[in-house]
Amino acid sequence: MSLSKNKSLLQKITLKLECRKQPNKKMPVSVSKRRPRPSKKTETEKAEKTLKDPRTCCSNICSIFSRSVLYRVPLTILFLFFIYLWSTSTTVISGNVVHICISSRKLNDLYCLTAGSQPALRVPVNNFTKPVSEDVVRSNEEKNVLVLDQDGDKDFAKYETFTGERYLDKSMVGTSLNVLKNDTFTGERVSVLDQDSKSIHEENLGSVLDQDYSPKSEIDQELLVDWDPETGEERYRYFKSKDEDEETALKAVEKYLQIQRSWLSTGSNREKPGSCEGKGVYVYDLPSKFNKDLLGECSDMVPWANFCSYFKNDAFGELIENLGKGWFRTHQYSLEPIFHSRVLKHPCRVYDESQAKLFYVPFYGGIDVLRWHFKNVSEDVKDVLAIEVVKWLASKESWRKNAGKDHVFVLGKISWDFRRNNKFSWGSSLLEMQEMKNPTKLLIERHPWEANDIAIPHPTYFHPKTDDDIATWQNKIIGKSRKSLISFAGGARPGKPDSIRSILIDQCTSSPNQCRFLNCTDGGCDKPESVIELFRDSEFCLQPPGDSPTRKSIFDSLISGCIPVIFDPYSAYYQYTWHLPEDHRRYSVYINKEDVKKVKRVNVIEKLMSKTLREREDMRSYIVHELLPGLVYGDSNAKFERFRDAFDITMDSLLRKIAKTV
Repeated sequence: MSLSKNKSLLQKITLKLECRKQPNKKMPVSVSKRRPRPSKKTETEKAEKTLKDPRTCCSNICSIFSRSVLYRVPLTILFLFFIYLWSTSTTVISGNVVHICISSRKLNDLYCLTAGSQPALRVPVNNFTKPVSEDVVRSNEEKNVLVLDQDGDKDFAKYETFTGERYLDKSMVGTSLNVLKNDTFTGERVSVLDQDSKSIHEENLGSVLDQDYSPKSEIDQELLVDWDPETGEERYRYFKSKDEDEETALKAVEKYLQIQRSWLSTGSNREKPGSCEGKGVYVYDLPSKFNKDLLGECSDMVPWANFCSYFKNDAFGELIENLGKGWFRTHQYSLEPIFHSRVLKHPCRVYDESQAKLFYVPFYGGIDVLRWHFKNVSEDVKDVLAIEVVKWLASKESWRKNAGKDHVFVLGKISWDFRRNNKFSWGSSLLEMQEMKNPTKLLIERHPWEANDIAIPHPTYFHPKTDDDIATWQNKIIGKSRKSLISFAGGARPGKPDSIRSILIDQCTSSPNQCRFLNCTDGGCDKPESVIELFRDSEFCLQPPGDSPTRKSIFDSLISGCIPVIFDPYSAYYQYTWHLPEDHRRYSVYINKEDVKKVKRVNVIEKLMSKTLREREDMRSYIVHELLPGLVYGDSNAKFERFRDAFDITMDSLLRKIAKTV
């Protein structure tokens, strides 16, 4: 190979030398093997020749067309897909947010991509072209607002010392915005459920329990979409605000609900090794005057009843043998000792303060309030224990370390019983103390504008000990034949013009084939067996507000498989963020109480008769299988593996709250 190269090189050198010797001799010319590029003239002539030949022309056209089709078919398909997408989508403009919603045969309802929604969004078509509702909150400012309320002592209504004046207490609002302009403001309160919810016309929500079963035209009439301009989410709306002040209060309620739901613990890993690491629960050993000694005053707690029987069996009360295993005559205000007994046996309990994440203060504040409720004593006497327990805590380094933010109180009455002011004389001022702003307060009814007020279920009569106890009861009520469509256990409130109870009683007694009425004013509800059997025999249980918005009866109906009919969102929807789902339609029917009272005079019986069998069965199945275990407080020695009861959900969520906020 190298020899051949050398030979070639030698020939070239020799040729150059010869050329120098013979200057007149022509140089050799190298000829390229490439084809010469035809001139434009040549190409034109060739094209004219091709056109004259039909075969050649056709062949060229076919070749060009086939090549173009191969390239353009994918683009054409893509173009047609976009046309289809455009024809099946709708744009919703809400404030500064544009929502693109798509419908298809697989999705019965629209799927709004930009709203971050899931199928079954249920946005009505007639709202697509409308701008954001005028009801959308315009301010992010948080305000503490006092809402209407009353005593809350359902069992003591006939001895009530005040009726109706507490609907607005401006003196307690302080420097915060007072959104309630009218001292007799009732039923016009505004609130919003948080994300993944739908906003509904207050007068129409009750009949759109599940839109999958309703014609599309009815959905459009019933459902009003209200978009949050900040998050793009839908919101439930039960009341329309009358002015910007009420709208600001609405925004605050929504924000607190979102905050509380962010603390919800959806599962428990206590059975895993090391699952209590960083979750120590410390129980203060308070002097007995703050708890046990209060139970000792049971015989003189109220003038007309002996409470001692209610505090038997770890405050569950006496056994109810004919209802089955785990049933007791539990009083609605027994939450504090019931919770205390369970905390003492919590698997993450620690005895060293330095290892604690959560500090439980076993002060029976509700029972302290109850013992003075109907006695003529001074306000100083009523506040003695409340002041002393706060002073006792202030002496502890564990309290001072985080200013009480990692402490929890369980108070077995409504929030307003601990917020006494100069205008009214009942209750204590415990929650009005500055030191009590930071701790978490667990109550049977919360203050809607206090993020650290958290509502947990009223104690029911059922306190299972094992998973089998729960499963046995579930099987018993899910297959129970229901003789009555509707029932109402309660009494009239003749001294309360705002109450709808008398109207509901009239409607119920006028339709005896559809509705059964159990009169509680003449002692008909004194026996738990009578109430539970009534609810077990009924499809729907009417739950109007009593002396306060919440009712123990709501939970009694739920654990009996009876679908509660709610007339005030403050009765449940704005209360139990850890124990009831955001979508109230899964477990209840809502009918605005104002629609029952006004000229419209909604006939509740007829409205409930329109509910289909499928709707009722779906709701009952969800109540019994999904909600029921988490609404009962298990036995003090309960051992659950498959289920979490109300106590477990509360403690798991408390620990999550402390982990996120402290």
